[in-house]
Amino acid sequence: MAAPSPTDRSRRKLLGRLSLPESRYIADALRTETVGGVLLLVAAIAALLWANIPALSASYDTVRSFHIGPASLGLDLSLQHWAADGLLAIFFFVAGIELKRELVAGDLRDPKAAALPVIAALCGMAVPAVVYAVVNTVGGGSLDGWAVPTATDIAFALAVLAVIGTSLPSALRAFLLTLAVVDDLFAILIIAVFFTSEIDFLALGGALVGLVLFWFMLRRGARGWYVYVPLALVIWGLMYNSGVHATVAGVAMGLMLRCTRAEGEDSSPGEHIEHLVRPISAGLAVPLFALLSAGVSLSDEAIAQVFTRPETLGVVLGLVVGKTVGIFGGTWLAARFTRAELNEDLAWPDVLAVASLAGIGFTVSLLIGELAFAGDAVLTDEIKAAVLFGSFIAAVIACVMLKLRDRRYRALIQAEERDDDLDGIPDVYEEDNPEFHLRMARIYEERAAEHRRKADEAAAAALQSPAGSTTEADRPA
Repeated sequence: MAAPSPTDRSRRKLLGRLSLPESRYIADALRTETVGGVLLLVAAIAALLWANIPALSASYDTVRSFHIGPASLGLDLSLQHWAADGLLAIFFFVAGIELKRELVAGDLRDPKAAALPVIAALCGMAVPAVVYAVVNTVGGGSLDGWAVPTATDIAFALAVLAVIGTSLPSALRAFLLTLAVVDDLFAILIIAVFFTSEIDFLALGGALVGLVLFWFMLRRGARGWYVYVPLALVIWGLMYNSGVHATVAGVAMGLMLRCTRAEGEDSSPGEHIEHLVRPISAGLAVPLFALLSAGVSLSDEAIAQVFTRPETLGVVLGLVVGKTVGIFGGTWLAARFTRAELNEDLAWPDVLAVASLAGIGFTVSLLIGELAFAGDAVLTDEIKAAVLFGSFIAAVIACVMLKLRDRRYRALIQAEERDDDLDGIPDVYEEDNPEFHLRMARIYEERAAEHRRKADEAAAAALQSPAGSTTEADRPA
């Protein structure tokens, strides 16, 4: 498929260079997510070992099925249930803040810029669902798991990048992060709409009243974690008892935070809270969820089922093929119909590699798998195994493609971070600043003067040296 051909120099750049504040925000966010992603990877491996070592497998089931919590409040839940409904509410709270910031202060505030990740994310969710539906229609499987392969796990994707040592340019990193944020929003909508069977309207009304109170206190400027944390717990508990998935409360509260900076503020309240909560989400909540959810049996029979049963095969193909085709195709269509040019530093294979990397669907895919097949424990474990295998295959394919371009990526990263005048601002962001060029001229003049001085000293030393021991004579052949 040919890329859109350029027509004039005024056309908008696709995956162009980020602004300096946005680049620094993305770098800070991804740094935390990368560390959390490595912990997530370790937790997933630990869960698989725990569940598949015969001497330990029984204890794994015992631990994650252990119940704790006040039964009078309807919260006598297993540890696995607490992880899925409680810890992931923190994850979606951070996702809500990220989305709010992107909408009001980031790239998504510009409708033209927002079109790319939104279209790519929608296509990247629709195509895997279609792939799953086709496989199960032909194979006579259940269509209940259509939403399992639609999610992208940004933390796991970044963990893969950290392990293989590949550095993506800031534009591709931002595209991957923004894509995942939009993906998370649609995932929570899918959970709220398609996995809510019975609703307790009294509890739901109480949760909505709590959200209104939460919003009112934010607007009144109330401060103190001791005010918001108890209220957030009440909202979460009411949302859980309403029948709507409790993670919806997390994303709703995240979206309410103010993410624009007032005069004199170094960071908005939303950015400040995200900075505090993100390490808890990436470093504790998500890895614990993985530890309690990723432990599935990987016997020969279970592995064979992954590639023969239509439900599991649909998940694998949805993640590996559907995600890649959907995101790449959506990006290409966005470029085609918005008449945008791809950044000249990148190529379409770079977009294909990121699209394949987005096929790593772990945290939310496991959650949706548990919800979709809640009444069938065996099929639930097989779906989880399919998510693991599909994510692994997508990661391997993405790693191969990224490694082929690794030298080019490193050159781009070095160019983005170069700061010859040592003013703390990368030089690429000062090309239109006359003062920068004057500073660089002075630096080069000083360097030239220093080299001329050294040349004069070397020439004088050569003239003073004894005959037969000149520089030319002493130089080895």
